[in-house]
Amino acid sequence: MKKTFLVLILAVVALLISIGGGVAYLGYSFMNTRPSDIAQDVVYEVTPGKGFNSIATELEQRALIKNAFFFSMYARIKGDRSKLKVGEYLLRTNMTPKEVLETITSGKSIARSFTVSEGLSVYEIADLYQKQGFGTSQEFLSLVHDPQLVKSLLGETQESLEGYLFPETYMLTKYTDTRTLISNMVKRFLYVYNEVLPQASIQGWQRHQVVTLASIIEKETGAPEERPKISSVFHNRLIKKMRLQTDPTVIYGKAEKTGHIEINITRADLTTPTRYNTYVIFGLPPGPIANPGREALLAALKPEHTDYLFFVSQNDGTHVFSEDYQGHERAVKKFQLDRKAREGKSWRDLKKRETMPAKN
Repeated sequence: MKKTFLVLILAVVALLISIGGGVAYLGYSFMNTRPSDIAQDVVYEVTPGKGFNSIATELEQRALIKNAFFFSMYARIKGDRSKLKVGEYLLRTNMTPKEVLETITSGKSIARSFTVSEGLSVYEIADLYQKQGFGTSQEFLSLVHDPQLVKSLLGETQESLEGYLFPETYMLTKYTDTRTLISNMVKRFLYVYNEVLPQASIQGWQRHQVVTLASIIEKETGAPEERPKISSVFHNRLIKKMRLQTDPTVIYGKAEKTGHIEINITRADLTTPTRYNTYVIFGLPPGPIANPGREALLAALKPEHTDYLFFVSQNDGTHVFSEDYQGHERAVKKFQLDRKAREGKSWRDLKKRETMPAKN
């Protein structure tokens, strides 16, 4: 009797072991089996507040896993159910369930590029931000003018973050908020500014003055080799207490009132007083008129040594420089008043020059 009972117990234990082993095998097999041999990309979004079981069901419905129950159980055993990260994820139909779970708990959301070109103002960046679907221009402008945010990022009181949003390509996810982007842009500016600062040849300038001049330099030329020379003109005029008389400041003075940039200006605009109109005011305007890049910052800190006081466009994105007004008048007549000198030329010629193959 005892022997029969012992045999029965052993049989039950063996059955349980067999079942457990079978379940373990099924679980292992499931987590390492691809639902399809075809690699098709699927964007899946983990939204705030969504439960793991709902996610598992959706993944099964979208043919990204074969069994929601096994997927949920495996995540529970691993302790990964609470590790879900909100975001958009790029999954593929030939991923194993194990790979799917690792992806949606990684926090590595799909990122999209947001490129800010050198010389854009906060108004233009805000419009670009909205047009590309990252957020509203109103929120962007509100934050760059938020006194508390400005002081926390710059460590000083300024009217806005104009000039301090470093032009670069930033990678944003659907859940990157506007404040985070702005903070990253300012941090990048601070890094670059501190990198070029030791190369400065001018002394006694505050950072805000440097950024203001750099923003004007950035707007005045797209030719990299001209920036130090453009800088020298403005430094020379400041030393001689001459008005800077630069059109981009007039444009920005209008934008401060309207909230957007208007490229065209009239003769009346040149004489209409604004805080930024350097045809009317002496010295630098109260702040930057755009967001300068590294080379413009360096040019403001390290101008070329010249006696130039004037420059005029050659209609192809570059300029002719003069030391006196008579020379400037001759250049104006040659390049601006003579229609033939303007025919077939454009600032876009600079872009063509950039794309031309280098000569050996």
